[in-house]
Amino acid sequence: MRIAVTGSTGLIGSALTRSLRAEGHEVLRLVRRPAEASDEVRWDPKEGRVEVAELVGCEAVVHLAGASVGAHRWTDSYKRELRDSRVLGTRTLAGALASLDTPPRTLIVGTAVGYYGDTGDQAVTESAGPGTGFLAELCQDWEAAAKPAQDAGIRTVFGRTGLVVARGGGAWGPLFPLFKAGLGGRLGNGRQYWSHIALHDHLAALRFLLGEESLSGPVNLTAPQPATNREVTAAMGRVLHRPTLFAVPAPVLRIALGEFAQDVLGSQRVLPRRLLDAGFRFAFPTVTDAIRSAV
Repeated sequence: MRIAVTGSTGLIGSALTRSLRAEGHEVLRLVRRPAEASDEVRWDPKEGRVEVAELVGCEAVVHLAGASVGAHRWTDSYKRELRDSRVLGTRTLAGALASLDTPPRTLIVGTAVGYYGDTGDQAVTESAGPGTGFLAELCQDWEAAAKPAQDAGIRTVFGRTGLVVARGGGAWGPLFPLFKAGLGGRLGNGRQYWSHIALHDHLAALRFLLGEESLSGPVNLTAPQPATNREVTAAMGRVLHRPTLFAVPAPVLRIALGEFAQDVLGSQRVLPRRLLDAGFRFAFPTVTDAIRSAV
């Protein structure tokens, strides 16, 4: 299969590219700089430009590009960057694919469980409505931006992703050296749920979605057993054989992280109902399993 991938230099995109090529697929990488290799295609998501001719023959596209949510303090300018990198990028890509005489059969847009907002202790599936707050509103606009592809008859899947457990990057990556140094601990009261997924399972789920043509619309990419921050802290300590005595009070997090602290302290208990119903099986269903897979 010929598959195009955006965000191919990121944690998930680079791993997915390697995984797909190992399975014998041809992968094209959309890059924002001038193309330098035969497997690269130039695009400019903010300017709305894609070298559409290079995408002819692609059977699927996996769209993973977007500015890092946790990389910077959420100033007004960075919130615009978060929004533009996702909404404009998705709109540009969806429009380009829709313009092809023979568009790809499948578009997978990697969105986020932030769509649901703070769910507290309530478990939610894909049937739940959107929450409130910056990330929830961003996710709604992000998914709506794919409408040109949907209108063109492209099977469009929104992979609503939780926290990816991996050492190499993402939101979880910085936790490993912290806990290895014995400085890890719960955040706030620790009762907030963290919907997570092992990198291995995330890649397997994306490959599953590429081939499972019965699925479209939202699909939660989260492990079937969400864990609280307190449980995550204990599991990190057990796996890494380190004490977890430190705790960061909520007021300190709010000072350090600003508006982003609301999402760190918020609770999202998200279940992957549609994946499970379609027959997908997780290799690392618990947070302890996921952490062990990463180390």
